[in-house]
Amino acid sequence: MSAAGKQVSLYDTTLRDGTQGEGFQLSGLDKLRIAHRLDEFGVDYIEGGWPGSNPKDVEFFKAAAGEEWKHARIAAFGSTRRHDFAVEDDPQVKLLIDACTPVITIFGKSWKLHVTEVLKTIPEENFAMIRDTVRYLKEADREVIYDAEHFFDGYKDDSEHALQTLEAAAEGGAECLVLCDTNGGTMPDEVKAICTVVKERVPGVPFGIHTHDDCGVGVANAISAVDVGAVQVQGTINGYGERTGNCNMTSLIPILQLKRGIEMVDDLTKLKELSYFVDEVSNNSHHHRAPFVGRTAFSHKGGMHVNAVQKVAHSYEHIRPEEVGNAQIILVSELSGQSNILMKAEEIGLPLEKGSAEAKAVLVKVKEQEKGGYSYEAAGGSLELLIRRETGQYEKRWILREYHCSFRQYRDGHNPVCEATVKMEVAGVPEHTAAEGHGVVNALDKALRQALMPHFPAIEGVSLIDYKVRIVDGHAATAAKTRVQIVHTDGECSWGTVGVSDSIIEASWIALTEGIDLFLQRRT
Repeated sequence: MSAAGKQVSLYDTTLRDGTQGEGFQLSGLDKLRIAHRLDEFGVDYIEGGWPGSNPKDVEFFKAAAGEEWKHARIAAFGSTRRHDFAVEDDPQVKLLIDACTPVITIFGKSWKLHVTEVLKTIPEENFAMIRDTVRYLKEADREVIYDAEHFFDGYKDDSEHALQTLEAAAEGGAECLVLCDTNGGTMPDEVKAICTVVKERVPGVPFGIHTHDDCGVGVANAISAVDVGAVQVQGTINGYGERTGNCNMTSLIPILQLKRGIEMVDDLTKLKELSYFVDEVSNNSHHHRAPFVGRTAFSHKGGMHVNAVQKVAHSYEHIRPEEVGNAQIILVSELSGQSNILMKAEEIGLPLEKGSAEAKAVLVKVKEQEKGGYSYEAAGGSLELLIRRETGQYEKRWILREYHCSFRQYRDGHNPVCEATVKMEVAGVPEHTAAEGHGVVNALDKALRQALMPHFPAIEGVSLIDYKVRIVDGHAATAAKTRVQIVHTDGECSWGTVGVSDSIIEASWIALTEGIDLFLQRRT
């Protein structure tokens, strides 16, 4: 499905506008990897950055020119020529052409305030700057997209000036006029009304929309523009961008495709995967509550809700989770009813009978544990062990005799030393091990593995990938209970476990040993 045959094209600016957001950084290689994933997903335009602005963008455009793109067209981004400067002599414009991209997107000033107070020029010169630059790039055989910066603010300040900037871009030959809510302060009803005026004033050139999320309506504004005829939407994956971010493509795309019936991509089931990929490459935590792609987007916790979902899924789900590559999650907590337990047990392959003594026992135990500070929402591994224990499907792998940790701080500049010792009985064989580590958890992990490895060599393939600590009852100050959550992986799947204690060391030990224990239980 090509961009030319689509009602609305996707223009992704994650690699340029997204990188202007705090905490979002990409290397040249990172940008290339994300660009290929966007291309495979079906994005029509990928804005790579501003040629010449930094070495990473130079590296990206050089590499992109030699790559094969299945679907997307790569775009370079830049500005109109400088005022009182011939377009052919402007070095920034030359860099745009030298980037060798099939598409060039330039922005110009729509707000008279910027023209007179920032550029220090007059409106007539601003119109010429827009017209000249678009025409020059068109003569260089490029597809030219014009981003009307601050268009909505400019329109509200002086509508005639803002509209004349669009006419200048159209006269230069721009293929699309993109209306930008650069400050993110425009409301959906304003977007709809102003876009309607633009459509009537410049009927010969299609228009697009570029919104920011400063008021939390970036996606809603983009939808409003599409509703009155916008043919291109610009945004970023996961909404990354300056200040509060850009229009979030992972929300906009499924809304347009599933709610508005506008074909955006061939395979929407890859959306969640793409969302997580961008987070991983940019080293950012995923937003678990994100619409459509978040881990909790289709999670159910209340017993009444779970009971209904068990019978009719769409009674509490606005779409099927798998349509966007997500999945239904049944959470187990103190709010759980028996339906939560039954569905969770079925999910992990330990089915329980409704109304059975085992199901009731598990539910009672969960509520008792959560009252004591436990949380099983992100600790499915510990929940599985609880179900195994309560239903007699648990095999004790070792007997712990004792463990001990010590931390030695030296005054002579020597690095601190943390040591752990473990005494346990494994398959009737006594084991006594000791290990040093980078902190208590690392030392305990090493000592535990030394004791178990001779008996269970497969645990060598298990590694700890996440460790989180949370105070359960902060009002108790230093005497507060601590909850520790740990995530392990064997390279194919991952599982979370939880431990709670007045001692952070004991809480860590519980979560740590449960992670290893579950791995061994599953290999029975």
